[in-house]
Amino acid sequence: MSDHNITSLLSVTDGLFLVFDETGALADWNQPVVERTPIDPESSPTLTEIVVDDDADKLQAAIDALDAGDNTTIETVVVTTGGDRRHYAFTLRQLTDVPDDGDPAYGAVGRDITERKRAEQEREAIFDRMSDGVFAVDTDWRITYANSFGTEILANAMGRDLTPDEIEGLHLWDEVPEAVDTTFYEKYHEALETQEPVTFEEYYEPLDIWLDVRAYPSDSGLSVYLYDITDRYRQRAAAERRERVLREMYEIIADRDRAFEEQVEDLLELGRTELNTQYGTLSRIDGTDYHFEIVAGEDDSIQSGDVGDLSATNCELVASTEEAVVLGDVARDAPEQTDRAGFTEWGIACYIGAPVFVDDGVYGTFCFYGSESRDDQFSGWEQTLVELMSRWVSYELQRQRATEQLEAKTQQLAAKTEQLEAKNEQLEGFAGIVSHDLRNPLEVLDGWLEAAEQTGDSEAFDRCFNAVDRMETIVDDILTLAQAGAVIDDREPVAVEAVATAAWETVDTPDATLAIETDRTVDADPTRLQQLFENLFRNSIEHAGDSVTVTVGALPDGFYIEDDGPGIPEDEREDVFEHGYSTNRDGTGFGLAIVSEIADAHGWTLTVTEGADGGARFECTGV
Repeated sequence: MSDHNITSLLSVTDGLFLVFDETGALADWNQPVVERTPIDPESSPTLTEIVVDDDADKLQAAIDALDAGDNTTIETVVVTTGGDRRHYAFTLRQLTDVPDDGDPAYGAVGRDITERKRAEQEREAIFDRMSDGVFAVDTDWRITYANSFGTEILANAMGRDLTPDEIEGLHLWDEVPEAVDTTFYEKYHEALETQEPVTFEEYYEPLDIWLDVRAYPSDSGLSVYLYDITDRYRQRAAAERRERVLREMYEIIADRDRAFEEQVEDLLELGRTELNTQYGTLSRIDGTDYHFEIVAGEDDSIQSGDVGDLSATNCELVASTEEAVVLGDVARDAPEQTDRAGFTEWGIACYIGAPVFVDDGVYGTFCFYGSESRDDQFSGWEQTLVELMSRWVSYELQRQRATEQLEAKTQQLAAKTEQLEAKNEQLEGFAGIVSHDLRNPLEVLDGWLEAAEQTGDSEAFDRCFNAVDRMETIVDDILTLAQAGAVIDDREPVAVEAVATAAWETVDTPDATLAIETDRTVDADPTRLQQLFENLFRNSIEHAGDSVTVTVGALPDGFYIEDDGPGIPEDEREDVFEHGYSTNRDGTGFGLAIVSEIADAHGWTLTVTEGADGGARFECTGV
């Protein structure tokens, strides 16, 4: 390079331009060098005086490695005249057209890259704060960057304990040879060869996680983003397992050809497996005696027919509170219960049980327990499963009890034989209704589970759990319906006004009005009579609106409930008491069926007609 060219560069280059020999001694420089760096033009300055001490050797090594016509670029830190540190990229080149004095001359052009470095550092800081993994490789598959989680993933695959700085420069496939020919290897190569981004999901065994991997290629290499989607996979697996359990439960309870005892045994085995407990039991409580009616266990230490002391068991707490009891670790969750023989002698360390109701009272418990405590608590799903099973058992026992009562009444009252036989057939057909109504939420669960598997959307999982809630609502209504229809032997004088008022207070009626125009007293079961009023009041509000007026009045041999709503068309009046009949898409269709069952259980006649204002009017006669 000629003196003229050098002089031209010195005058026009805005960056730092210097000419130096192989020792780094400066021969010439432009004005920005004087203005921006601390060199003394009157001394014998060297190129390495411009950079910080840590970069001086690196800069000299780059000079020594230059051959004629070569150039190289090296990044260094320059201390300015004001004491600031600025990042510069120096492009070094051996000059070929200079006066021949026997020694080669070199030129360097320095560009201020401080802002670029700052942006890179900020970007890396952001990556380092990310909970997801990020790493990058060059075209030779050497790691050029990795954030903390990215380093953790790569270091685990390498079987080494490395920091982000230590991992840079390592060859990806040399360090992880077992990854060659895996999905990761194939997809990364595909992205780099096609220069098209790739996305895939894959299990990463070293950390026992599932990853959503997205690789973005460029001319300089590949940037890889790793997202931990293990929770999504676990949710999907949990939903699939729950669907399987619910289907098995449905198949068990829908099989009307099997004996009740066999169905309960299968439910206990299904629950014991799902809950991972040693035993499952359907018990009957008789005073202070605890009867093991049906048992499923891993050994024969407890058998069906055994009788124990109720006070030794956690089931006493279930019976006394009439609520489910959940103890993942008895000593941790209920230390006050550790004096029971079940804990001290039998070694029961975990317990989950729900009450079984018959005739509005606690019959016994449906429970699972084991000798190994749990680190965590039984989950909400596990609690729901046990309660669903216990409620079905309650319904079946109630159904059996009702059937027995109907048969007994048939023997005692020959005149009512036909009525009692019809009632028995109705109860026997009840299982078909259970099967039909439980199938609908199962199909909803199946459809949304497929959507959840495809999208991982949390809303889809919510829909799955809503289907389970729907099943619980149906089972609740079915149990109420079964209880409502049981034959009533014990009655007492009940004031219609008092029962109607109590029922009105249990219904959400902020804008509705109740008018009671009777002081009649009837012989009835007060609890079920209140249920009758509650269901009729809810029916009026659902179909006539929040501002409806409901009137309770007397008939010569009974009473009536009517509203001022739109009424019930005449051609539908015979259908409204059928199980499952509803014009409300969110209803279960059991409300008026419960009313009909309660009336029949009392021996009353229930009819529906038109009220004085055109609304619906329900009349109970024969009271």
